[in-house]
Amino acid sequence: MPLIPPRLLRALESFNSAHPWSHNAHYHPWLLRQLPRRFGPALDVGCGSGDLVRLLVARSTGGVEGIDSDPQIIARARESTPPGAPAVFTVVDARAGIPAGPYDVITCVAALHHLPFAETLTRFRDQLAPGGTLVVVGCAREEDAVDTLLGVVSVALNLVVGWVKNRGRRAVSRPVAMTAVTRPPEMTFAEVRREAIRVLPRVRPRRWLFWRYTLVWRAPLA
Repeated sequence: MPLIPPRLLRALESFNSAHPWSHNAHYHPWLLRQLPRRFGPALDVGCGSGDLVRLLVARSTGGVEGIDSDPQIIARARESTPPGAPAVFTVVDARAGIPAGPYDVITCVAALHHLPFAETLTRFRDQLAPGGTLVVVGCAREEDAVDTLLGVVSVALNLVVGWVKNRGRRAVSRPVAMTAVTRPPEMTFAEVRREAIRVLPRVRPRRWLFWRYTLVWRAPLA
């Protein structure tokens, strides 16, 4: 998040509480466009309540596994997933490793800054099947003028999007609020980009609005 005066920050928090929406879910449609129309086994790291897993299931022919270190949120993901859906939710601390692949798709949304960056990207790389796709939506620490400009624009758009998404909706039908970031990111986008390129040759790092960056990488064919 950008540096915001405390009074304005309190006003923004009050507005967001009344007009909730998820910055992470906002990128789900974009993320799905980076993937093949159909793919085999998939893994979502830091799956939270399973929203992305349920979207991936509709396109996976090999099932989707969602992992998260929080047992309560994994329980919520299981409860929210229709019986019989080819989705498995498992309590896993990804700092120690991820389930063995190979996977055609690995996704990680707003979780990588909680994990050892280079080690985790290496694990993702090693568990992707030949030709598989890795998509990361991450959070980086604000550092330069581009970050500041994107942050200022994001603050304004955050209000507009929150109002539009909640317009005319009753409280029970409003979008779920974004899960709070429990630890601020330590790496800047420049550091993220440098390390990502080192681990994943030809990766595509990009900065986006709403305090997010993305990485897209496709494993070489065997």
